[in-house]
Amino acid sequence: MRNPLLEKWEEKLQKIFNNIDLILEEKYGDLYPLRPNRPEKGEGVTPDADGLFDLGVSFSAGLGSQFGPGYVFRVKLATMRKVPEDLIEKLEDEVLGLISKELPKEFPGKELQVARDGHVYKIFGNLDLD
Repeated sequence: MRNPLLEKWEEKLQKIFNNIDLILEEKYGDLYPLRPNRPEKGEGVTPDADGLFDLGVSFSAGLGSQFGPGYVFRVKLATMRKVPEDLIEKLEDEVLGLISKELPKEFPGKELQVARDGHVYKIFGNLDLD
């Protein structure tokens, strides 16, 4: 049985990522063809399971991380085509800006930060469930 406070916390975080996925799909979803096994936007079980963008987020205990525990994510595009590095950087910057704007709205009073942690990004800081 999972902690209901944890479930509520993660639902709020997932809401942020679902909204960001929607924004990215509307702006950039037609740039590249999808991988053959990837469902079209709106046809997957979750927003990170369909369309061009895969913005899944998951908890990490932070072992070996300078930031400690937090929620990790990557900005991935579900295409077989080569995506230019400058576009990936632009998309990552846009995602970071959107997350930084939305975190205080969904988690008021929490000191949460977002930073690159190796090959992923991490949301870390005050992860208290209250």
